[in-house]
Amino acid sequence: MKTIGLIGGMSWESTAEYYRILNERTRERLGGLHSARCLLYSVNFAEIEQLQVQGRWAEAGEVLAAAARSLESAGADLLLICTNTMHKVADSVEAAVSVPLLHLADTTVAAVRTAGLRRVGLLGTAFTMEQEFYRGRLAAGGLDVLVPDSEGRALVHRVIYEELCLGVVRDGSRAAYRRVVEDLVAAGAEGIVLGCTEIELLIGPEDSPVPVFPTARLHAEAAVDAALADRTG
Repeated sequence: MKTIGLIGGMSWESTAEYYRILNERTRERLGGLHSARCLLYSVNFAEIEQLQVQGRWAEAGEVLAAAARSLESAGADLLLICTNTMHKVADSVEAAVSVPLLHLADTTVAAVRTAGLRRVGLLGTAFTMEQEFYRGRLAAGGLDVLVPDSEGRALVHRVIYEELCLGVVRDGSRAAYRRVVEDLVAAGAEGIVLGCTEIELLIGPEDSPVPVFPTARLHAEAAVDAALADRTG
């Protein structure tokens, strides 16, 4: 099995889910006592969040690029950025290393297309919902992307940073997210992309009348499949 390098900590709440899913997927594929061969570089999210708020994306990219180089030096054969939002600096990370970066948006596109869907609603941070780095990647993959209205986007963003990233899961926020999902479905969404890795801590398939696409799970499972792609025997 190839070694999977994780750039995590953004937030650690969802990075812990990545670790769990990587190991569950490996055991599912290989059986017995098999677990994932992986390395984790966990950054300080407080520092990254400040760079986000201040629009200092180039500096944030340098932090993640340094993490990527460390993982490559430690033996990682492929890399994951364990957050949707920080794929804004994916190009900087890719340029810093020679091993492949498995782009989270690409794994999401593949899952949506496999399900036979085209028009999806996107939930995520305000950066992810409003900027082109992620929506554009989904669109380039052939998807029609809908986002909540301004009030819905503000709600989704606030819950991520003020609750989920702190390990707080509230029934009231789940109900509010369900209403946002219902609005997207009413607008024509055939599926819902949970485009922030923390959202999977709050809602799942039971909270949506249409299929949901949990990006952290899809990303982690695709990483294991890639790490085992050349395995024989």
